Amino acid sequence: MKKIARRQFGIGILLFLVSVTLNAQNPISWDFKLSDAGNGEVNILATATVEQGWYMYDTNIPEGGPNPTMIEFDEIRGAVAVGDFKSVDKEAKVKFDEIFQMEIGSFTNSVTFAQRLKVTDKSAFSVIGNVRAQACNDQTCTPPLPVDFSFRGSNLPASLVVTGSASDVITETATLTEEAVSAAQTDLDLLNITSEPVNSDILWTPVIEELQALSSGDDLANASLWSIFLKGLIWGFAALLTPCVWPMIPITVSFFLNRNKKSRKKAIQDASVYGLSIIVIYVTLGLIITAIFGASALNNLATSPVFNLIFFALLITFAFSFMGAFEMVLPASWTNKMDSKVDSSKGWLSLFFMAFTLALVSFSCTGPIIGWLLVDAATHGNFMAPTVGMFGFALALSIPFTLFAIFPSWLKTLPKSGSWLNTVKVVLGFIVLAVSLKFLSVADLSSGWGILDRDIFLALWIVLFVVLGIYLLGKIKLKGDSEMKHVSLTRLVLAMLSFAFAIYMVPGLWGAPLKPLSAIAPPLSTLDFNLNGESKGLVFDDYETGMAYAAREGKPVLLEFGGHGCVNCHKMDATVLVEDRVKNLIEEEFVFIVLMVDERTKLPEILEVDDAGKTTRLRTVGDKWSYLQRHKFGIQSQPYYVVLDHQGKPISPAHAYDESVDNYMEFLQTGLKNFKN
Repeated sequence: MKKIARRQFGIGILLFLVSVTLNAQNPISWDFKLSDAGNGEVNILATATVEQGWYMYDTNIPEGGPNPTMIEFDEIRGAVAVGDFKSVDKEAKVKFDEIFQMEIGSFTNSVTFAQRLKVTDKSAFSVIGNVRAQACNDQTCTPPLPVDFSFRGSNLPASLVVTGSASDVITETATLTEEAVSAAQTDLDLLNITSEPVNSDILWTPVIEELQALSSGDDLANASLWSIFLKGLIWGFAALLTPCVWPMIPITVSFFLNRNKKSRKKAIQDASVYGLSIIVIYVTLGLIITAIFGASALNNLATSPVFNLIFFALLITFAFSFMGAFEMVLPASWTNKMDSKVDSSKGWLSLFFMAFTLALVSFSCTGPIIGWLLVDAATHGNFMAPTVGMFGFALALSIPFTLFAIFPSWLKTLPKSGSWLNTVKVVLGFIVLAVSLKFLSVADLSSGWGILDRDIFLALWIVLFVVLGIYLLGKIKLKGDSEMKHVSLTRLVLAMLSFAFAIYMVPGLWGAPLKPLSAIAPPLSTLDFNLNGESKGLVFDDYETGMAYAAREGKPVLLEFGGHGCVNCHKMDATVLVEDRVKNLIEEEFVFIVLMVDERTKLPEILEVDDAGKTTRLRTVGDKWSYLQRHKFGIQSQPYYVVLDHQGKPISPAHAYDESVDNYMEFLQTGLKNFKN
């Protein structure tokens, strides 16, 4: 009963954390409806109810102030927006804000905002969008959380009478378009960009064959797969040292030897089949995950704020479980069912079910490792990456069972199970807790919340590893730890390393690059106080604008596809692009365009494109750049670098993740030489 209670408690905590993650508290609730405004117009009425003790900001906030309440449209059909989104039932309470040093309007309790629409076609009427508002109290503020709304023709007031003509709408739309073009032209003029229109058809034309002719892309793909295989191998060996797996080695091998006392050859054969079964089970898991989602979908999922928040909550749950807060195991019925299969099966099939039982029993220790490995593999954008990662993990997990069956005398040299296994588990708990912040950081960067800047991230890591060092010295005792009369040399060395690592991170609070952490910590650009103040110079975040500027300046284009949540992109920024010779060459000879495939800023309008034979709707800026990468270049991994001419054609082999500065310089110089020729 105690085990059942612990399991239910663990699962309850898990569900609670996930629910908290998915339903982040929004102190503002919204109610939407349409009302007849006369003259063929309607009002979208958005009534906000603010919880006691909280307030929300007005729609009109001075530049440099907090986030204003705003409305965004994904789709408007059969109507056009007229006027501004503003409060209609009360005036904002305006007072001087000490933090922002300006007069700011806010609302409490409830307030109704309105956005007027001129209806042109009742039958085609369709409006889809959201409102965003930031809520604050005396201690904290929420991000401007979006709340969706949608209306169809059937929602229009019965009293509505459409007036005007189609020409009025065309004229009004044309005026809006001219204003947008004028504003865009002003931005281009500031950069001395030619006013000649950019031929988007040419710039978006696929160049997959040209790239294949120029580069050996398979080498890059293979390097990426080798990287994920080695990660899987390392984490597989780490999983062996957990209390869920380590005791199973002598127990399982002894079972094989006792089962085949008269035939050592048969014992070795059975153990080999058992090890192979472990590999098959985990590789199959990788294949299933990839088959269900596909590499592209996994890559998008890995940068999704919701997915990263869920995984952040899961890792925290696993970390607390590792530290002894509660025990998380899969339902006992699953393990019992596998045990019955072992008993009822014969030959190699029974060995397969034994391997399956090991996978289930060890889930509480291997679960977070496998999940992290699959997410990391997904960001490589290669269809085989999750499978290769699982193969490396399973290979490391299966090796001891096979080797100890071949050389059973080695079992005597194994350290016996004891309190040291609980220490390993707690240490892994600290590591998992630290890693969980990476997933919160990805969600933060992708959504632009700004709640986990680099300095806050590093401060949390410094505290975690200082506490870990204190734990290793025996000054902190957790559940499952035994009495420690003295500190062993191993624990002392590990404690010293933990303290040293914490001290190493301290300069990072003031802008030190911390290159070994570039893949995990948020980028330097999020640091509040950066003594370096270094910049890459002029960097474009729009493809067409950057290409137009390159044509005006007569320079080749260095195009990078990256991501806020891209681990290897941050590594390249901190280890390669920061080098003076690389940075100077880019600033002097290239026009640098960086496109973030996980940028969540919404496009002015939803774009429908033909994506490999199916219609895809592009809603965000990241959707657009992700589509550009796979449509034009036939690849979906980041970071990805390519040098282009003014027609958007590659003029050198593409470049992927590689921390060699010399190789990157060769890539740039080859592109520059070919452009000049």
